[in-house]
Amino acid sequence: MSQRVVVTDHAFRDVEFEKAIAVKHGAEFECFSCVETEETIKSIRNADVAFVNFAPMSREVLSRFKPGATVIRYGIGYDNVDIDAAKEFGVAVANVPDYGVETVADHAASSLLAVLRRLPVYDSLIKTNGWAKPAEVGPLRGFRSTTIGLVGLGRIAQAVHRRLEPFGFSFVAFDPFCSPEIFEQLNVKSVSLEELSEQAHAVSLHAPSTPENHHLIGREFLGRMQPGSVIVNTARGPLVDLDALAEAVQDGRLAGVALDVTDPEPLPADSPLRNFPQVILTPHAAFYDDDSLANLQRLASEEAGRALSGEQLRCRIA
Repeated sequence: MSQRVVVTDHAFRDVEFEKAIAVKHGAEFECFSCVETEETIKSIRNADVAFVNFAPMSREVLSRFKPGATVIRYGIGYDNVDIDAAKEFGVAVANVPDYGVETVADHAASSLLAVLRRLPVYDSLIKTNGWAKPAEVGPLRGFRSTTIGLVGLGRIAQAVHRRLEPFGFSFVAFDPFCSPEIFEQLNVKSVSLEELSEQAHAVSLHAPSTPENHHLIGREFLGRMQPGSVIVNTARGPLVDLDALAEAVQDGRLAGVALDVTDPEPLPADSPLRNFPQVILTPHAAFYDDDSLANLQRLASEEAGRALSGEQLRCRIA
Protein backbone atom coordinates (compact mmCIF):
# COMPACT_ATOMS: atom_id res chain seq x y z
CA MET A 1 0.00 0.00 0.00
CA SER A 2 1.42 3.40 -1.01
CA GLN A 3 2.14 6.05 1.54
CA ARG A 4 -0.05 9.12 1.87
CA VAL A 5 0.99 12.73 2.48
CA VAL A 6 -1.52 15.47 3.28
CA VAL A 7 -1.45 19.19 3.96
CA THR A 8 -4.29 19.88 6.39
CA ASP A 9 -4.04 23.66 5.91
CA HIS A 10 -1.51 26.29 4.89
CA ALA A 11 -1.01 30.00 4.18
CA PHE A 12 1.31 29.78 1.18
CA ARG A 13 0.96 30.55 -2.52
CA ASP A 14 1.44 26.88 -3.39
CA VAL A 15 2.63 23.58 -1.91
CA GLU A 16 5.11 22.54 -4.58
CA PHE A 17 7.83 21.56 -2.08
CA GLU A 18 5.40 19.27 -0.25
CA LYS A 19 4.02 17.77 -3.43
CA ALA A 20 7.52 17.15 -4.78
CA ILE A 21 8.64 15.21 -1.71
CA ALA A 22 5.52 13.04 -1.92
CA VAL A 23 6.16 12.32 -5.60
CA LYS A 24 9.81 11.51 -4.87
CA HIS A 25 8.71 8.81 -2.43
CA GLY A 26 5.87 7.50 -4.56
CA ALA A 27 3.28 8.72 -2.05
CA GLU A 28 -0.25 9.95 -2.65
CA PHE A 29 -0.66 13.68 -2.03
CA GLU A 30 -3.66 15.82 -1.09
CA CYS A 31 -4.02 19.40 0.13
CA PHE A 32 -6.91 20.68 2.26
CA SER A 33 -8.05 23.86 4.00
CA CYS A 34 -9.14 22.43 7.35
CA VAL A 35 -10.35 24.58 10.22
CA GLU A 36 -12.66 22.39 12.28
CA THR A 37 -12.10 19.01 13.91
CA GLU A 38 -14.36 16.87 11.74
CA GLU A 39 -12.89 18.01 8.44
CA THR A 40 -9.38 17.57 9.84
CA ILE A 41 -10.17 13.98 10.86
CA LYS A 42 -11.38 13.24 7.33
CA SER A 43 -8.28 14.78 5.77
CA ILE A 44 -5.74 12.76 7.77
CA ARG A 45 -7.34 9.34 7.29
CA ASN A 46 -4.57 6.82 6.40
CA ALA A 47 -1.98 9.61 6.26
CA ASP A 48 1.65 8.76 6.91
CA VAL A 49 2.69 12.43 7.02
CA ALA A 50 0.54 15.48 7.73
CA PHE A 51 1.77 19.03 7.26
CA VAL A 52 -0.17 21.22 9.69
CA ASN A 53 -0.52 24.96 10.10
CA PHE A 54 -3.41 25.87 12.42
CA ALA A 55 -5.73 22.87 11.96
CA PRO A 56 -6.53 21.30 15.34
CA MET A 57 -4.29 18.42 16.33
CA SER A 58 -6.38 17.56 19.37
CA ARG A 59 -6.61 14.24 21.14
CA GLU A 60 -9.66 13.38 19.04
CA VAL A 61 -7.80 14.07 15.80
CA LEU A 62 -4.54 12.40 16.81
CA SER A 63 -6.39 9.24 17.83
CA ARG A 64 -7.42 8.81 14.18
CA PHE A 65 -3.87 8.69 12.84
CA LYS A 66 -2.36 5.30 12.24
CA PRO A 67 0.51 4.48 14.61
CA GLY A 68 3.84 5.64 13.28
CA ALA A 69 2.43 8.62 11.38
CA THR A 70 4.21 11.96 11.55
CA VAL A 71 2.78 15.44 12.07
CA ILE A 72 4.96 18.30 10.85
CA ARG A 73 3.95 21.66 12.25
CA TYR A 74 4.77 24.57 9.97
CA GLY A 75 6.79 26.90 12.18
CA ILE A 76 8.19 27.10 15.68
CA GLY A 77 5.20 26.87 18.00
CA TYR A 78 2.94 23.86 18.33
CA ASP A 79 0.16 25.17 20.55
CA ASN A 80 -2.47 23.41 18.41
CA VAL A 81 -0.88 19.97 18.91
CA ASP A 82 -1.71 17.83 21.95
CA ILE A 83 1.79 16.48 22.57
CA ASP A 84 0.75 14.06 25.31
CA ALA A 85 -1.91 12.53 23.07
CA ALA A 86 0.55 12.25 20.20
CA LYS A 87 2.92 10.24 22.39
CA GLU A 88 0.07 8.05 23.61
CA PHE A 89 -1.08 7.21 20.08
CA GLY A 90 2.41 6.73 18.65
CA VAL A 91 2.30 9.79 16.40
CA ALA A 92 5.61 11.58 15.89
CA VAL A 93 5.55 15.39 15.95
CA ALA A 94 8.17 17.71 14.48
CA ASN A 95 8.39 21.46 14.06
CA VAL A 96 10.59 23.82 12.04
CA PRO A 97 12.21 26.04 14.68
CA ASP A 98 14.87 27.70 12.54
CA TYR A 99 13.21 28.71 9.28
CA GLY A 100 12.41 32.36 9.99
CA VAL A 101 14.60 33.55 12.85
CA GLU A 102 15.99 36.48 10.88
CA THR A 103 12.60 37.50 9.46
CA VAL A 104 10.85 37.54 12.85
CA ALA A 105 13.80 39.47 14.28
CA ASP A 106 13.46 41.99 11.45
CA HIS A 107 9.79 42.48 12.30
CA ALA A 108 10.38 42.77 16.04
CA ALA A 109 13.26 45.20 15.70
CA SER A 110 11.48 47.42 13.18
CA SER A 111 8.37 47.46 15.38
CA LEU A 112 10.41 48.47 18.41
CA LEU A 113 12.11 51.30 16.54
CA ALA A 114 8.79 52.54 15.17
CA VAL A 115 7.02 52.72 18.53
CA LEU A 116 10.07 54.12 20.32
CA ARG A 117 10.22 56.98 17.81
CA ARG A 118 6.40 57.40 18.05
CA LEU A 119 6.04 57.04 14.28
CA PRO A 120 2.43 55.79 14.35
CA VAL A 121 1.40 58.71 16.58
CA TYR A 122 3.06 61.30 14.33
CA ASP A 123 1.42 59.66 11.33
CA SER A 124 -2.01 59.78 12.97
CA LEU A 125 -1.65 63.42 14.06
CA ILE A 126 -0.65 64.57 10.59
CA LYS A 127 -3.41 62.61 8.88
CA THR A 128 -6.01 63.87 11.36
CA ASN A 129 -4.88 67.48 11.92
CA GLY A 130 -2.86 68.26 8.83
CA TRP A 131 0.38 68.75 10.77
CA ALA A 132 1.88 68.28 14.22
CA LYS A 133 4.52 69.76 16.48
CA PRO A 134 7.27 67.29 17.41
CA ALA A 135 6.51 67.66 21.14
CA GLU A 136 2.88 66.63 20.69
CA VAL A 137 3.85 62.99 21.13
CA GLY A 138 5.08 63.71 24.67
CA PRO A 139 8.49 62.86 26.16
CA LEU A 140 10.76 61.07 23.71
CA ARG A 141 13.76 59.25 25.16
CA GLY A 142 16.89 58.97 23.03
CA PHE A 143 18.05 55.52 22.00
CA ARG A 144 21.35 55.84 23.84
CA SER A 145 19.53 56.36 27.15
CA THR A 146 17.00 53.58 26.47
CA THR A 147 17.10 50.10 27.98
CA ILE A 148 15.63 47.24 25.97
CA GLY A 149 14.19 44.35 27.98
CA LEU A 150 14.12 40.96 26.22
CA VAL A 151 11.74 38.41 27.72
CA GLY A 152 13.46 35.27 26.51
CA LEU A 153 16.96 35.17 25.06
CA GLY A 154 16.73 32.43 22.47
CA ARG A 155 17.65 32.56 18.80
CA ILE A 156 15.14 35.23 17.78
CA ALA A 157 15.86 37.48 20.77
CA GLN A 158 19.60 37.21 20.07
CA ALA A 159 18.94 38.20 16.45
CA VAL A 160 16.91 41.19 17.66
CA HIS A 161 19.82 42.15 19.91
CA ARG A 162 22.22 42.04 16.93
CA ARG A 163 19.98 44.42 15.00
CA LEU A 164 19.46 46.90 17.83
CA GLU A 165 22.92 46.95 19.40
CA PRO A 166 24.40 49.45 16.87
CA PHE A 167 21.81 52.05 17.95
CA GLY A 168 23.42 52.36 21.37
CA PHE A 169 20.70 50.77 23.50
CA SER A 170 21.43 49.05 26.80
CA PHE A 171 19.99 45.56 27.26
CA VAL A 172 18.54 43.46 30.07
CA ALA A 173 16.91 40.07 29.66
CA PHE A 174 14.93 37.49 31.59
CA ASP A 175 15.51 33.88 30.61
CA PRO A 176 16.01 31.28 33.35
CA PHE A 177 16.92 28.66 30.74
CA CYS A 178 19.65 30.59 28.95
CA SER A 179 23.26 29.98 29.93
CA PRO A 180 25.21 32.76 31.72
CA GLU A 181 27.78 32.55 28.92
CA ILE A 182 25.25 33.84 26.38
CA PHE A 183 24.42 36.82 28.57
CA GLU A 184 28.12 37.56 28.96
CA GLN A 185 28.89 37.18 25.25
CA LEU A 186 26.10 39.58 24.31
CA ASN A 187 26.80 42.04 27.12
CA VAL A 188 23.19 41.67 28.26
CA LYS A 189 22.39 41.95 31.96
CA SER A 190 20.50 38.96 33.40
CA VAL A 191 17.57 40.11 35.55
CA SER A 192 14.39 38.75 37.08
CA LEU A 193 11.08 39.42 35.35
CA GLU A 194 10.22 41.93 38.07
CA GLU A 195 13.52 43.74 37.60
CA LEU A 196 13.02 43.79 33.84
CA SER A 197 9.61 45.41 34.20
CA GLU A 198 11.14 48.14 36.36
CA GLN A 199 14.31 48.77 34.34
CA ALA A 200 13.29 48.40 30.70
CA HIS A 201 11.90 51.30 28.67
CA ALA A 202 11.04 48.93 25.82
CA VAL A 203 10.05 45.27 26.16
CA SER A 204 10.22 42.70 23.37
CA LEU A 205 8.64 39.30 24.00
CA HIS A 206 10.32 36.09 22.85
CA ALA A 207 8.95 33.44 25.23
CA PRO A 208 6.89 30.33 24.42
CA SER A 209 3.23 29.98 25.28
CA THR A 210 3.04 27.67 28.30
CA PRO A 211 0.64 27.52 31.25
CA GLU A 212 3.35 29.15 33.38
CA ASN A 213 3.70 32.02 30.91
CA HIS A 214 -0.02 32.74 30.52
CA HIS A 215 -0.52 36.51 30.88
CA LEU A 216 3.11 36.95 31.86
CA ILE A 217 2.52 40.56 30.88
CA GLY A 218 -0.43 41.54 33.07
CA ARG A 219 -1.47 44.30 35.42
CA GLU A 220 1.29 43.55 37.91
CA PHE A 221 4.04 43.68 35.28
CA LEU A 222 2.58 46.73 33.55
CA GLY A 223 2.07 48.52 36.86
CA ARG A 224 5.80 48.36 37.54
CA MET A 225 6.83 49.74 34.14
CA GLN A 226 8.08 53.28 33.78
CA PRO A 227 5.64 55.77 32.23
CA GLY A 228 6.24 56.17 28.51
CA SER A 229 7.47 52.61 27.98
CA VAL A 230 6.66 50.45 24.96
CA ILE A 231 5.95 46.76 24.39
CA VAL A 232 6.30 44.59 21.28
CA ASN A 233 4.90 41.06 21.01
CA THR A 234 5.96 38.91 18.07
CA ALA A 235 5.98 35.71 20.14
CA ARG A 236 2.65 34.31 21.35
CA GLY A 237 -0.67 35.99 22.08
CA PRO A 238 -1.39 34.36 25.47
CA LEU A 239 1.70 36.02 26.95
CA VAL A 240 -0.20 39.30 27.21
CA ASP A 241 -3.37 40.21 29.09
CA LEU A 242 -5.03 42.41 26.47
CA ASP A 243 -7.42 44.08 28.92
CA ALA A 244 -4.55 45.11 31.17
CA LEU A 245 -2.58 46.25 28.13
CA ALA A 246 -5.42 48.45 26.91
CA GLU A 247 -5.71 50.02 30.36
CA ALA A 248 -1.97 50.76 30.39
CA VAL A 249 -2.21 52.48 27.00
CA GLN A 250 -5.32 54.39 28.06
CA ASP A 251 -3.75 55.74 31.25
CA GLY A 252 -0.54 56.72 29.47
CA ARG A 253 1.83 54.27 31.14
CA LEU A 254 2.55 52.78 27.72
CA ALA A 255 3.46 55.20 24.95
CA GLY A 256 3.54 52.56 22.25
CA VAL A 257 2.59 48.96 21.56
CA ALA A 258 3.14 46.67 18.58
CA LEU A 259 1.20 43.41 18.48
CA ASP A 260 1.75 40.81 15.80
CA VAL A 261 0.00 38.15 17.89
CA THR A 262 -2.97 38.33 20.23
CA ASP A 263 -5.19 36.02 22.23
CA PRO A 264 -7.79 35.64 20.83
CA GLU A 265 -6.69 36.07 17.24
CA PRO A 266 -7.79 38.05 15.39
CA LEU A 267 -8.13 40.82 17.95
CA PRO A 268 -11.83 41.22 18.86
CA ALA A 269 -13.62 43.89 16.84
CA ASP A 270 -14.59 45.78 19.99
CA SER A 271 -11.10 45.83 21.50
CA PRO A 272 -10.03 49.38 22.37
CA LEU A 273 -6.54 48.48 21.18
CA ARG A 274 -7.84 48.81 17.62
CA ASN A 275 -8.48 52.52 18.12
CA PHE A 276 -5.32 53.81 19.80
CA PRO A 277 -2.98 55.64 17.40
CA GLN A 278 0.03 54.51 19.45
CA VAL A 279 -0.77 50.82 18.82
CA ILE A 280 0.55 49.01 15.73
CA LEU A 281 -1.33 45.86 14.74
CA THR A 282 -0.07 43.30 12.25
CA PRO A 283 -1.81 40.02 11.29
CA HIS A 284 0.55 37.36 12.72
CA ALA A 285 2.90 38.30 9.90
CA ALA A 286 6.30 38.53 11.60
CA PHE A 287 7.36 35.29 9.90
CA TYR A 288 6.33 36.49 6.47
CA ASP A 289 8.63 37.22 3.59
CA ASP A 290 9.48 35.29 0.45
CA ASP A 291 12.79 33.94 1.74
CA SER A 292 11.33 32.84 5.07
CA LEU A 293 8.38 31.01 3.53
CA ALA A 294 10.59 29.20 1.05
CA ASN A 295 12.83 28.07 3.92
CA LEU A 296 9.84 26.95 5.96
CA GLN A 297 8.32 24.82 3.21
CA ARG A 298 11.68 23.40 2.13
CA LEU A 299 12.73 22.42 5.67
CA ALA A 300 9.30 21.00 6.48
CA SER A 301 9.37 18.95 3.27
CA GLU A 302 12.86 17.66 4.00
CA GLU A 303 11.57 16.53 7.39
CA ALA A 304 8.70 14.75 5.63
CA GLY A 305 11.24 12.99 3.45
CA ARG A 306 12.98 11.66 6.56
CA ALA A 307 9.66 10.43 7.93
CA LEU A 308 8.76 8.68 4.68
CA SER A 309 12.21 7.04 4.57
CA GLY A 310 12.09 5.90 8.18
CA GLU A 311 15.02 8.14 9.10
CA GLN A 312 15.46 10.03 12.36
CA LEU A 313 13.62 13.36 12.35
CA ARG A 314 15.75 16.48 12.56
CA CYS A 315 13.45 18.44 14.87
CA ARG A 316 11.29 15.88 16.64
CA ILE A 317 9.39 17.18 19.67
CA ALA A 318 7.28 14.09 20.42
